[in-house]
Amino acid sequence: MSKTKITHACQACGAQFPKWSGQCLGCGAWNSIVEEITQSASHPRYQGYAIGEPAITQLSDITLLEEESRLTTGLKELDRVLGGGLVMGSAVLIGGDPGIGKSTLLLQTLCHLAQTLKVLYITGEESLQQVTLRARRLGLPAENLLLLADTHVERILKHAQKEMPRVLVVDSIQTMHTDLLQSAPGAVGQVRESAAQLVKFAKQTHTALFLVGHVTKEGTLAGPRVLEHMVDAVLYFEGEQDSRYRLIRGIKNRFGAVNELGIFAMTDKGLREVNNPSAIFLSRYEKPVSGSVITATKEGTRPLLVELQALVDASHMANPRRVCVGLDPQRLSMLLAVLHRHSGIVTFDQDVFVNAVGGVRVTETGGDLALLLAVLSSLRNRPVPHDLIIFGEVGLAGEIRPVQGGQERLREAAKHGFKRAIVPHANAPKDAPEGMKVFAAQSLHEAVEYFKNL
Repeated sequence: MSKTKITHACQACGAQFPKWSGQCLGCGAWNSIVEEITQSASHPRYQGYAIGEPAITQLSDITLLEEESRLTTGLKELDRVLGGGLVMGSAVLIGGDPGIGKSTLLLQTLCHLAQTLKVLYITGEESLQQVTLRARRLGLPAENLLLLADTHVERILKHAQKEMPRVLVVDSIQTMHTDLLQSAPGAVGQVRESAAQLVKFAKQTHTALFLVGHVTKEGTLAGPRVLEHMVDAVLYFEGEQDSRYRLIRGIKNRFGAVNELGIFAMTDKGLREVNNPSAIFLSRYEKPVSGSVITATKEGTRPLLVELQALVDASHMANPRRVCVGLDPQRLSMLLAVLHRHSGIVTFDQDVFVNAVGGVRVTETGGDLALLLAVLSSLRNRPVPHDLIIFGEVGLAGEIRPVQGGQERLREAAKHGFKRAIVPHANAPKDAPEGMKVFAAQSLHEAVEYFKNL
């Protein structure tokens, strides 16, 4: 018979203490420590992923999974973020702001998979009638999709072991609770233990598992950070509330590339894939405007064209403002200092506002050169030609450093009609795309001088 013990756990970081205190010594949060009753290590919850007695095995003796170990979800953009499809036996955590489309995406996926596989949708936030209403509103096929409205993990696993679905969705993990703990649903201990039991079931039965997670007001996944370590892939939904486009980004993936990006459009019939994602981030003006530059970024394995806008105006404040939307503000300040030091362009008395069009976040350094030339374009009121694409990383010494996948970026730009490009010297192609003239710059000064003479 298993024994119980009383511990005190922080609801913010998950740290455990032998007694209660007002402030957590791990993260510094106040009034976040609550009492929890846990089971001893002899409880079945502490069993491993192996069925039966674990044994040491050589790598060469392990039998590989069958050929259909990856399933297509019916949404190519979701398959791209997952690394080519859904891996059987994997656990995927999906997070995002309320109402951004997490439940809609998973319901569409399950309705597609239900036509050929046994799937089970566990709803802990909605009734069965509400899920049915959404499926009918989206025009999804309702046949063969199994639904269960429950929040008790042990009962859910009992039903799952009876039905043995190939794909299991739990919406959401914050509503689940287990008998192993006495704390309320959503507490750090409940989230951790519920996820551990569900992940163990997925590994032992070779079932693909989707977990929906809530986010905090800062935009991070709610619950202990260990939740992200338990699962095989972590996906984040991004997008502005007033925009119809939704971006899903993979920040962790044991079966594919990280930072892969999938792009969807929210319609009255649910999420639809965007076949040409570069086009939605480009603004086609009737004539060139100052401060607008097109750059080619790399999101995972996909080259993506993004428009960067800059507005430079005289400042009437002691400390000029540096405002960024979709870019790193600290990197903007550093790049402006490089522009002043190595090209003599003064911006310390100017307000600088920069924006990545379409709500996309530019996280890589390949947009440095395009950002600085957009600032110069706005400062000098010099429009950038329509057919010019710019990318490259700018170093503190004023050098233009190469970026990954330069040839793929140029091909993507040529496909959209760009005829000229400013790229790092190390990314200069041996055979430029047909009809494209490429200028390879070694330093920021060279790029600025070439830009002035366009």
